Amino acid sequence: MAIGKSKQKKVETRVDFTPMVDMMMLLITFFMLCTSLSKPQSMELSMPSNDKNITDEDRNATKASYTITIYCCANDQVYYVAGLPDPNTPDCLKKTSWAPDGIRKVLINHETEDGTIPVQDVMRAKEKLDQKKMTDLSFTQEMYDKELAKIKAGEIGGQKINTLTVIIKASDKSTYKNLVDALDEMQICSIGKYVIDTVKDTDVKLFEKNGIEL
Repeated sequence: MAIGKSKQKKVETRVDFTPMVDMMMLLITFFMLCTSLSKPQSMELSMPSNDKNITDEDRNATKASYTITIYCCANDQVYYVAGLPDPNTPDCLKKTSWAPDGIRKVLINHETEDGTIPVQDVMRAKEKLDQKKMTDLSFTQEMYDKELAKIKAGEIGGQKINTLTVIIKASDKSTYKNLVDALDEMQICSIGKYVIDTVKDTDVKLFEKNGIEL
């Protein structure tokens, strides 16, 4: 008697993923409710005032020796003027670089007519404040930010000092990265007073006299 071969019936395996949809929605809702959303970061800018009651004399109250003008130019070039630009003195325009020993060194070592080095004074005060934050557990971030704002404004040890004012001018041929690099230097050097200004006719004349492409 021949024994026939038994045929096994194949059972199709099927996984139902429908409940996974509900589970994913629950997980998304959980993370949305429990995760603290990051606060948007913004750059602090000191823009010129549009108040018509402020005279030109008040706008230019800052001493020239406490002012540096930075030019972001074509081909990633950067120039600066220690003071206010003057086309009648073409030698005031100096070339530097974006390296740490370039424009950053210029800002940190800038000496005023009265012999002070304002950026170094501010950076030393900030360094002491950073040490206090690391050692004093009761010194909150809010208190730190408040004290740092005072230091950048020129209030150090209860005394008011003159701080450096930086004017940043970007030409049409410069890149957005150049402007961001200049703003980064303001943060690194703890400079609280800086302005993004437009390139004026006097600036164009200054570069033309030096034979430099702006």
